[in-house]
Amino acid sequence: MARRSDHTREELATLIVAEGHAQMEAVGFARFSAREVAKRIGYSIGTLFNVFCNVDRLVLAINARTLDLWTAHLDAALAEGGADRTDCLVRSYFSFAEEHRHSWAAIYDHRLPAGESPPDWYAEALDRLIGRVVAEVEAVLPPARAAEAPALARSLLATVHGHCVFAMNGTFALLGEGAPLEAALARVREGLARA
Repeated sequence: MARRSDHTREELATLIVAEGHAQMEAVGFARFSAREVAKRIGYSIGTLFNVFCNVDRLVLAINARTLDLWTAHLDAALAEGGADRTDCLVRSYFSFAEEHRHSWAAIYDHRLPAGESPPDWYAEALDRLIGRVVAEVEAVLPPARAAEAPALARSLLATVHGHCVFAMNGTFALLGEGAPLEAALARVREGLARA
């Protein structure tokens, strides 16, 4: 087993998050195990808690990594997607969720204990992702309504998220919806047109 002195605290954090993210991708939040992460990197569970304090902080660090990957995915989609940026936004939401099903779902599945707020570094990772969407929504609004972009972006994200979840869990198939991505895109276009 590796000893604590084999890595700096920063190196340990990077190692733990990388292995934790790999496990989250493979098994999902419900089956995630900090003990398994520790075992796979050759350290004790106590070492993980010395670095991250508790499982919640570790999961937040893993989820922050997922948010950063998602932001990069969105940036690449927007850079390569052509003029229809709304289409790029919706398609990239679905494609990221499909490619990273378990780690994407962990962002929504994990809850902090009541009264506890996420740390600044987590809020910043989330803001980077949401900020991209807000900027795209703001770009299509009339200048006089630019201040409405954050609220509208959140609402449109909720619409796309709902369609994506229903597509991935089979609910839309049960309801006879054969094109959930296209339906989500249509709802987003309608929302933007009304605004």
